[in-house]
Amino acid sequence: MLRLTAKDSEDLKVISAHMQDALVRLADIRYLAKSRQFAFVANRFAWELQPKAERRRSGLHFEHVLSVKQHGIMAQAKDAILSLLAITFEPGPEPSGTVVLTFSANCTIRLEVEYLDLHLKDLGGVWATHLTPHHGD
Repeated sequence: MLRLTAKDSEDLKVISAHMQDALVRLADIRYLAKSRQFAFVANRFAWELQPKAERRRSGLHFEHVLSVKQHGIMAQAKDAILSLLAITFEPGPEPSGTVVLTFSANCTIRLEVEYLDLHLKDLGGVWATHLTPHHGD
């Protein structure tokens, strides 16, 4: 089971790779403005277990979030499921910046952060899936 923390863009690349193709239900995304936290749970494809095709329930938690902006999310139903394609960081004045969550269906969430501080934690066991994500060759 994974338990990873990202404090810089290199750490974030590792988490992004593990979260690529995670399935996220929009109703499972939360922004807690008072505590400046953004979090969601997802069904992560367990890339590290290949050649097995398995998924795992995982949580991703961001700290020090100053604001959240979205594009294309409001057009989706609350029970819609999107595939997380990538998580990137756009630096701002040190140490702040913007975390960009890019999803399928041309949807994005942009988190303005005081500084990069996020945590990935697997929440349970794995289960087999017959659908293995592929990105064309």
